[in-house]
Amino acid sequence: MLLSQKGWSRLLFAVVLGAASCASQAESHYVLEKVVEVSRHGVRPPTPGNRQAMQDGTDRAWPQWTTRDGELTGHGYAAAVLKGRYEAEYYRRQGLLERGCPAPGAVYVWASPLQRTRATAQALMDGAFPGCGVAIHAVSDKQDPLFQADKMGLTPLDAEKARAAIQQAMGGSPEQAQQRLSCDIARLQAAVCQPNKPCPAFEQPWRIERKEDGRFSITGLGTLSNMAESIRLAYSENLPAAQVAFGHGGSASAIAPLLPLLTARYDFTNDVPYIARRGGSVLLNQITQALASDRASADAPPPARWLLFVAHDTNIAYLRTLLGFSWQQDRYPRGNIPPAGSLVFERWRDKQSGQRFLRTYFQAQSLDQIRRLTPLDARTPPLKTDLSRPGCRPSPVGVLCPWSASLHQLRAAIDPTALPAVHYTP
Repeated sequence: MLLSQKGWSRLLFAVVLGAASCASQAESHYVLEKVVEVSRHGVRPPTPGNRQAMQDGTDRAWPQWTTRDGELTGHGYAAAVLKGRYEAEYYRRQGLLERGCPAPGAVYVWASPLQRTRATAQALMDGAFPGCGVAIHAVSDKQDPLFQADKMGLTPLDAEKARAAIQQAMGGSPEQAQQRLSCDIARLQAAVCQPNKPCPAFEQPWRIERKEDGRFSITGLGTLSNMAESIRLAYSENLPAAQVAFGHGGSASAIAPLLPLLTARYDFTNDVPYIARRGGSVLLNQITQALASDRASADAPPPARWLLFVAHDTNIAYLRTLLGFSWQQDRYPRGNIPPAGSLVFERWRDKQSGQRFLRTYFQAQSLDQIRRLTPLDARTPPLKTDLSRPGCRPSPVGVLCPWSASLHQLRAAIDPTALPAVHYTP
């Protein structure tokens, strides 16, 4: 029997409605119990030391911002507000949070003590819970062992072991790495150097250097990477096109080829497994404790439903290296950690079986979402990449990984000799 056009429409509507109903039923099998999130701070100008090195290295002045060097900008604050609003709405839809202000103890925010991290934490909460006055917690000192243990000398590196690991990551030597990345270097040089004028940063040979605090950097690469970072931040800040890469960065597609040296810096420092294990174990240990327990303990994070750490790109780089993850999002280079980008751990439970699962993903706003302050919602979401291992499987709520095996993997990645004491304010 042939169906009329009206009949086909009714049949199609029934099929779509049935599919939606099945998806809704499947989704209802899972309950989001807990979230632990580590966010980077939002958009900032170059830090004072980096600005001077870039100007010396190119023999030209880099754009001045209206915000003090190194501090969160008003534009960065607004972008983080949009992200916080989106996240809270997502968690409400999943039943983790109620409408309005959060219940006492449901949300806890701990920030690195720098202005840009504390202000980003405030922006995220202003977006998530406007007018609720959610407290932002941080140590009163300039550094926090949870985020800066390596800088504080609390997790020292074996110098010979670290240097050997860096050389291996570079393919044998700094010279080999510099040669291998020559095309990326040339593209950045063409954008930031003046024709027929000195540009000393691009004439400097790369060297592995140990800092006074015991950490390692790559002299030569560091300044070039900071140039790429400053170009990305200037675009995100919505600076005029003439001030982004000296007129060479008027669009996301134009600045994308100038960013790969950001990845190289991670590859040769924070993403070296030995260095990441020494520098990131303390934060991973706190994340693991928070995921595993809902009870208050003197040596563990507060048992909030949404525990938010606001930190730095180095902290997230350490974590993803410890766990063997990476990502590629939109026009960002591999493994990039954009302003206010975050690594998220979600604990889910199947209501039918009682089994628990861990979902891990990295989320960030795109270059243009930050630049244009694009409102985020289900139709225009941030970039989100599920991070998976063997044994994980897709579900209506994302890629879910077996709970016990996931906790074992998290704990196995921790260096028990690199766990300085961490204390939270009441």
